[in-house]
Amino acid sequence: MYDYLVVGAGLFGSVFAHEANKRGKKCLVVDKRDHIGGNVYTEQIEGINVHKYGAHIFHTNNQKIWEYVNGFAEFNRYTNSPMAHYKGELYNLPFNMNTFNKLWGVVSPDEAKEKIEQQKVASGISEPKNLEEQAISLVGTDIYEKLIKGYTEKQWGRSARELPAFIIKRLPVRFTYDNNYFNDRYQGIPVGGYTGIIEKMLKGIDVRLNVDFFEERQELEGLADKVVYTGMIDHYYDYKYGVLEYRSLQFETNILDDTDNYQGNAVINYTDEEIPYTRIIEHKHFEFGTQDKTVITKEYPTEWKPGDEPYYPINDDKNNEMYKKYKALSTNEKNVIFGGRLATYKYYDMHQVIGAALATVDKEFG
Repeated sequence: MYDYLVVGAGLFGSVFAHEANKRGKKCLVVDKRDHIGGNVYTEQIEGINVHKYGAHIFHTNNQKIWEYVNGFAEFNRYTNSPMAHYKGELYNLPFNMNTFNKLWGVVSPDEAKEKIEQQKVASGISEPKNLEEQAISLVGTDIYEKLIKGYTEKQWGRSARELPAFIIKRLPVRFTYDNNYFNDRYQGIPVGGYTGIIEKMLKGIDVRLNVDFFEERQELEGLADKVVYTGMIDHYYDYKYGVLEYRSLQFETNILDDTDNYQGNAVINYTDEEIPYTRIIEHKHFEFGTQDKTVITKEYPTEWKPGDEPYYPINDDKNNEMYKKYKALSTNEKNVIFGGRLATYKYYDMHQVIGAALATVDKEFG
């Protein structure tokens, strides 16, 4: 009945199905959730587009991908400028001259560099062996203690001394008064939310929701010549080599009737250990909303267990070696295409997912 069964209605699956459909191929898209869009799904609450699974800010340096997504939606001029909240004090992120001025009262880049260098030397760290040592060797002890340690340990559920140094090797430090988190040339939020993009991608394509691929696997695979699989690769192989590990998230979303502006910013990170959530998102600020009410979401990192939503792969040596075994199995599949974050056990930004999906399309159709 179909040329392709696409398992997962997120970005990867939707881009592939859209491009295959354009080429005259018949696709069936299935998803276990009750909505399309995967983790970029947005839903309207009180006239506000709420990012159901955490903040998603589109950013890229790739003009081709920027033009591609703009074919499905108009993007606004939103610039990601998060804040860090530490024990009642607010600091700009990423670390820049505004952060350094607030911390130390310095006003020139040379003063800031000198302060950081003094703390790095005092630490005595020459060869960082873990995340804590890597962070201190990059930005000194003050920034580490206030703005990195608590947030990171909550996010990963482990002591920073137990985490590998590579996680934080690309820590952005800027000696300019620039609060823009991303350096990318193109950035914004789709006007009306991300769900509209996925709806346009899947227009004219058969979609079945609330479908668990593994419960109906034999029947579903019999409907198509090929499968595009975007779920967990270890699940596909019935955990033959073990279970790949993730960090998960729980979201607490509330409508606030008594204020139209809760925190004055779309994203504020909470970096002290005493507060259990890592950040609060105020969704209306993504689209410069003027509604009388506001909607906020608190994010609580949790240890992942089977049945939870997997968000962040734990790419340590143990898990990466296990993934290599699954990857080797997948290369022998003639009629299955593996793609996306879960099937490749890799964290992707949205533009990277789209780029990977388009590259897969090129490989498949030439």
